[in-house]
Amino acid sequence: MGTSRRSALKVLAGATGTLVATALRPPACAAATPSAAPNAGGNAGMLYDATRCIGCKACMVACNQANDLMPDVGSSGDRWQAPLDLNERTKNIIKLYMDDARGTYSFVKRQCMHCVDPACTAACMLGALRKREHGIVTYDPDLCVGCRYCEMACPFGVPKFEWSKAAPKIIKCELCAHRIAKGQEPACTEVCPTHAVIYGTRDALLADAHRRLDEHPDRYVPHVYGETEVGGTQVLYLAGVDFTMLGLPAYGDQPVPGTVRRVQHMIYQGFVAPVALYAVLAGVMLRNRRRAENAGTDGESERDEGGS
Repeated sequence: MGTSRRSALKVLAGATGTLVATALRPPACAAATPSAAPNAGGNAGMLYDATRCIGCKACMVACNQANDLMPDVGSSGDRWQAPLDLNERTKNIIKLYMDDARGTYSFVKRQCMHCVDPACTAACMLGALRKREHGIVTYDPDLCVGCRYCEMACPFGVPKFEWSKAAPKIIKCELCAHRIAKGQEPACTEVCPTHAVIYGTRDALLADAHRRLDEHPDRYVPHVYGETEVGGTQVLYLAGVDFTMLGLPAYGDQPVPGTVRRVQHMIYQGFVAPVALYAVLAGVMLRNRRRAENAGTDGESERDEGGS
């Protein structure tokens, strides 16, 4: 047993040394630098006009079909697609705001905002979430370790974890990047019958939004949500009621990732902290096993002495 323990300790020491040496070199795929694209204005995006939305939810059906997601029918007793919020089967949802006292209502479309400088990509240790072509925040499951830091970092509560699966992934709107790569537009914008949501570059969408504000000041709250919030988003909103009533938080114009990166890099710089933690845990396990083995050996010795 002594030889086995010494061999195990040697293996542990060698492996830990190798991991630490490797960890001191920052991983190439880690998001260590700001993830905002230099040409954010030319990135792909969407403009949603709540005053044009009729709540038909055609965008939700098209989204599920385009992304091979089974409809979420749990809240309706398996009768119709009626998710309560974004979840592992829902990348895009239409919600309803109602004010009975004032007799006003408005629909609102929720999905990933595709921030110009996303907090989720800054929080992701291995770059599973990253701004890729067209500035779209896309997800690579092969790089995901399931830490769910993206869920905690996102200021809009967008990424969702597949709790129901043995090999779970993160689910979020990826702006139908697979369709855009083929020259198509996102499924939700393609099917909208009133053009409440449209696809284009961020610059073009901002120009369109401001034109609408200038032409119909009585119809809209005088602000384009997403133009400045958290450093800007590529999904923009116009509405006739206050954005906070639609569940869009009142954020300032500073990006979130600055704080996220500082915290993440203090803890995970080079993976030294996790490696050290695992080494300590392995040491404790080996120590406890050694104590158990010694206790068993002592018990056998006492029984042998008693028998003699």
